[in-house]
Amino acid sequence: MGPPGAGKGTQAVRLVDAFGMTHLSSGDMFRAEKASGSELGQQLASYMDDGMLVPDEVVVEMMAGVIGRIDGALMLDGFPRTVVQAEALDDTLVAKGTPLEAVVVIAADDEVIVKRVTGRRACPKCGKGFHTEYMPSANGEFCDACGDGNVKLTQRADDTEETVRDRLRAYQVQTEPVIEYYREQGKVDLIEVNGNGSADEIAGELVSELKTLGV
Repeated sequence: MGPPGAGKGTQAVRLVDAFGMTHLSSGDMFRAEKASGSELGQQLASYMDDGMLVPDEVVVEMMAGVIGRIDGALMLDGFPRTVVQAEALDDTLVAKGTPLEAVVVIAADDEVIVKRVTGRRACPKCGKGFHTEYMPSANGEFCDACGDGNVKLTQRADDTEETVRDRLRAYQVQTEPVIEYYREQGKVDLIEVNGNGSADEIAGELVSELKTLGV
C-alpha cells in the first residue's frame, strides 16, 4: 500500500522475484481493461482519466473473482484502497482459507511523488518504462530498446501534475484509513517504510523485514 507514485509497483515486482509470489496489480488490470475499449473499460476510463478512485463495487467484484482463482502465495498491489474493499478482502480470504500475512506500506513526500509520476514515460511499442530524470532513454524522447530508434516515448494521460495531486488527495481521504483499519485490527504484521529513498534501499529493507516474519 501507499500513495500513487510511492513505488508500489516497482517494489512489488522485486518482492515477487525474492519470494516467488504471484503479482496481482489492480492498476494493471484496470489499464488493460481500459485499453480494450470494452464497456467496463470505458467506465473505468471515466474515473481514471480524472484521477478518481474506481467505485468499490466494481473493484471488489473484479479482484475477488481473480483472487479466488489463484493458488499459492499472492502479492496484492494497489488493493484494497478503501475500508470497504479491505473488509471485502477479509471475507474473500476467509472463504478461500488463505490468511493475510503482512501489509506493506510505502510512504513518500508529496513533492517526491509528483516529480516521480510526471517524469514517467513508456514506449508504446515494446512497453519499456523510462523516467526523464531517474531512468532516461539513451535516445532522448525516443525508445532506446526498439530496433529502429524512431518510436517516440509517451506519457500516460493521468500522469500530469494536476491529476497526481487529485489522486493524492483521494488517497488521503479514502486509502489512509485502510492503514488504520489494519493497525487497529492487530491481526496482521504492518510494515511501514520510507519511500523517499532509492528503489534498491527500499527493496533491501522490505525483503529483510519480510524474511524476519518468515514470509
